[in-house]
Amino acid sequence: MVQSGDGRPAVHGRHDELAAVARLLAEGRAGRGAALVVRGQAGIGKSLLLSAARRCATDAGMLVLAASGAEAESALPFAGLHQLLAPLLDDLSSLTPRLRGTLRGAFGQEGTRPDLFTIGLSVLELLGERAARTPLLIVAEDAHWLDPETLDVLVFVARRLAVEPIAAIMAVRAPHADVLAGAGIGQLHLGALDDDAAGRVLADHAPGLPPGLRNRILTEAAGNPLALVELPRCVTSGSLDELPELLPLNERLEGAFADRFGQLPAPTRAVVAAFSADTTCRLPAVLAAARALIGTDVAVDSFQPAIDAGLLQIQGRRLQFRHPLMRSAVYRSVSDFARLTVHSVLADALAHDPDRRAWHRSAAILGPDEGASAELEAAAARALERGALGVAVADLDRAADLTDGPARRSSLLLRAAELASQLHDRTVAVQLAAKADPAAGGPADRGRLALVRDIVDPGDMGDPGRIDLLCDLAVEAHAAGDTDLGALLCWRAASRCWWASLPPEVGARVTAVLGKLGLADDDPRTVAIAAYAQSEALGAAILRQLSTLVPDRADIDGMRSLGGAALVLGDFVTASSFMATAAAGYRAGGRAALLARTLSSAGYVRLWLGRWPAVRADLEEAEALAEETGDHFWVVAARAARAMHEAMCGDSDAALRLADQVLSSPLAAGVRFATQAAQHARGVAANAAGHHDEALDLLVRTFDPQDATFHLDMSGWALPDLADAAVRSGRQDEIRGIVARAAERAARFPSPMLHHSLAYAVAVLAPEGEAGGRFAEAFALDLGAWPVHRARLNLAYGAWLRRRRHILESRVPLRIARDGFEALGAVVWGRLAREELRAAGEESAGRAVPSREQLTAQELQTAMLAAAGLSNREIGQRLFVSHRTVSSHLYRIFPKLGITARSQLREALAALPHGAG
Repeated sequence: MVQSGDGRPAVHGRHDELAAVARLLAEGRAGRGAALVVRGQAGIGKSLLLSAARRCATDAGMLVLAASGAEAESALPFAGLHQLLAPLLDDLSSLTPRLRGTLRGAFGQEGTRPDLFTIGLSVLELLGERAARTPLLIVAEDAHWLDPETLDVLVFVARRLAVEPIAAIMAVRAPHADVLAGAGIGQLHLGALDDDAAGRVLADHAPGLPPGLRNRILTEAAGNPLALVELPRCVTSGSLDELPELLPLNERLEGAFADRFGQLPAPTRAVVAAFSADTTCRLPAVLAAARALIGTDVAVDSFQPAIDAGLLQIQGRRLQFRHPLMRSAVYRSVSDFARLTVHSVLADALAHDPDRRAWHRSAAILGPDEGASAELEAAAARALERGALGVAVADLDRAADLTDGPARRSSLLLRAAELASQLHDRTVAVQLAAKADPAAGGPADRGRLALVRDIVDPGDMGDPGRIDLLCDLAVEAHAAGDTDLGALLCWRAASRCWWASLPPEVGARVTAVLGKLGLADDDPRTVAIAAYAQSEALGAAILRQLSTLVPDRADIDGMRSLGGAALVLGDFVTASSFMATAAAGYRAGGRAALLARTLSSAGYVRLWLGRWPAVRADLEEAEALAEETGDHFWVVAARAARAMHEAMCGDSDAALRLADQVLSSPLAAGVRFATQAAQHARGVAANAAGHHDEALDLLVRTFDPQDATFHLDMSGWALPDLADAAVRSGRQDEIRGIVARAAERAARFPSPMLHHSLAYAVAVLAPEGEAGGRFAEAFALDLGAWPVHRARLNLAYGAWLRRRRHILESRVPLRIARDGFEALGAVVWGRLAREELRAAGEESAGRAVPSREQLTAQELQTAMLAAAGLSNREIGQRLFVSHRTVSSHLYRIFPKLGITARSQLREALAALPHGAG
């Protein structure tokens, strides 16, 4: 190989790409870590760029940790991660016991079932501790062949490198467009070399070519560096001229490599063929497989001719193919019988490694084999125990291919599809479910298939036929002895009833099925299903039950169910309490997807309870976590809640932008709780901007059962904003029918949120002579935990008193309203209160925006947790960031809050009564 002046391989035509890598390394060394994904076709120079990065990092004193994807290891849980962290695994003492146990559990060294986010945090902390001594470069070659869990951990880490002295660079072949995409990681696409650079590469590697042949190779290579290097080596065999003109470049190269492989001595061909089946196998197993192919012993030095021919190389004390195309060329050129033989021998040699043995045994099978299928099923179970859902999906899919029993095949496929749906991989889940035959399985299989389809393809949320199907399957599952599956199916049906705001008779079908399942009355599932299915008919009884219930707060899923029931029934105080417990449990367990859903729902509830700074932090975290876990619907749901928050704070532009994103999203179609929240936010924003006629037109739609933004329960929550818009636009008469219907419903349904909202609307809409009594009735409600309603009611009451010329009396409620709005950060409502006070003869300057409101969402969360006495490591585990990131946040928080010590945080955060969450 031609080398540059410093003895290193020359790199032509990659100036910009090398500069990007140099910037990445410089940022990492400076403690501003970042990651980069390099994409390109096979042979385009990804490996060369990564090699250059490794050399530059080593020269700069960085420690390089590397992993290389291999097809044989893609079905092994965390195989790539173990390879990457191998130099650090002898010293895990820097990790907390929980994180240390999590990482060992991922590698099968402890019997724990780790979650992916806690594994990611363990890796981030381990890398960060090492990087604190020596900056790190993480290199992942052929990342598209890494196991899915390793990829997920790499994404987790890459998204959190901002304050770490760590750089990461990962190479992905172009056809694998979905790998490491959409993860917020920088992307660098390598294209073909230009003519000048291609000519220089060819001149470096084949300087004596005749002009005609040189031009032919340049044309054939089309700017692909690997082709420029390798095609000249094939000239002597004549293979270049013999290759068909129209074959794709990769196939031409594979043909050239296969030709080179075919010219090797028989013992060398045998060991290289065996090595191509598993490049991670130990040498004795490879030699045993080679011996099986040719019937005689094979010496270790049989590899040398392949190294001399440029097919293999030794790098980092590891034998490997010089390029993945060379491996695939060899593997494809070996006969089918030889491949089966190799995999069979390797399986026998790997009895100590049951996961790898199962993979090889399945590759050594031509037809059905129940034993191999059972081994893969067992491997899937082990993968699940290690939190490797992606590997489990692949194992179950392959196990289904190898079984001859239709019922077992369908069961395996549906289990795989169910896991894929948990991973939010809709495409794979649909493909797996499509291969299953529901008729071949029993009630449980039919129920699981319905669950998968309901998750990956919900269709029309208001389709009563889908609800009937879920109910029928719930009864079948219960009759077959699987009540838990029946309850889950029933829950899916009930949630559709509330999400789509379906008529009560539809929900009655669900509760009829619920009664057949035999669940206890105080089972959280019973409470949630009943509340979601028939909020009005059963709401009063459930609210009484919730007020006396002593829940098992250790049952995190149960607390979320109870919190959801309280939410849909408008008992926001109880909902907030239960959901806070659930969120804390999900956070402690690293269950990020469920944490995102819970934070999104709880954030919407807590808007009316006044904890707005904490709400902002929770909703932004909910959206980020939902995005990171691929739970895209809950990204939309979190945005709907954020839209309402921005509207209530007075930022109309932000509210409208977020609301429009929700209403235009296909994921929100038919999900009326999301569309109603977005439309409600638009109405609040229009009121805040002084566009009261527009606000009324927007909000009236949410009370029209034929409108896509109507929701029977949530529409009642918009009554205060509807009333304000009507009064300020002089169109009170247009909404009296709406308010009357809400009053009729409130007489049957004691929802706290509905009653507070209705009392406000009735008071502000009452004729002047009756308003005093209406306001008295509204104030008689318990407003202690409802600061938003309390402040708005005081504003309306004070304005009414001022209009009646009770000037001195009006100032007291107006001051209460002003102070309440300023405590919340409700800018527009606060301005209205000050204007009313001014009209009542009292000047009231607006307060300066306190410094704490300048904190980012994560800084605010950090400050609140630090004020509660948590250490940096404890805070990091709560927020899924490293303790160094926590330290960085606190470094920025102190000057923003005007403090110098951690002990001052609590007092600084208490500057706003509702600011500390």
